Amino acid sequence: MTKKKTDIKKSSKPSVKKKSSSIKELNENLKLEQDKYIRLFAEFENYKRRTSKERIELYKTAGKEILTSLVPVLEDFKRALNQDSESDNDEGIKLIYSKFNDTLKNQGLIEVEVNIGDIFDPEIHEAISQIPAIDDKQKGKIIDIIQGGYKLGDIIINFPKVVVAQ
Repeated sequence: MTKKKTDIKKSSKPSVKKKSSSIKELNENLKLEQDKYIRLFAEFENYKRRTSKERIELYKTAGKEILTSLVPVLEDFKRALNQDSESDNDEGIKLIYSKFNDTLKNQGLIEVEVNIGDIFDPEIHEAISQIPAIDDKQKGKIIDIIQGGYKLGDIIINFPKVVVAQ
């Protein structure tokens, strides 16, 4: 019997070691799985944020092609109003222009503000031609505006066409 008791005692020691090593393995596996879960969760949150941002951008520029095709019509209206300003029959054209302009503004079209004397910025303006400057103060500034520019949200869809002093 004494042999059996000592055998039991000897055999119980390795099983404790096996249990502690298996607990360590389980804890390591648990940490790995928790790390994977946290990374997957963070990746999913980034995906949600990115797709919602893309959806907002898409919504802002959904009518870009239509608005881009209507900008020349708006510019033609402006030219017609400027040429027929002496005529008394331009009330109808003014009314149509006003309604058309308001409709495009409601769809998100914004006119790029350009004034004669502004400094030419190639990021915002499109130089159609360059004219020699009369003095040094005029160099690099806009002398004439040929056609207005428009943007949809923050994106310029039609650059203002200008003449620049060189």
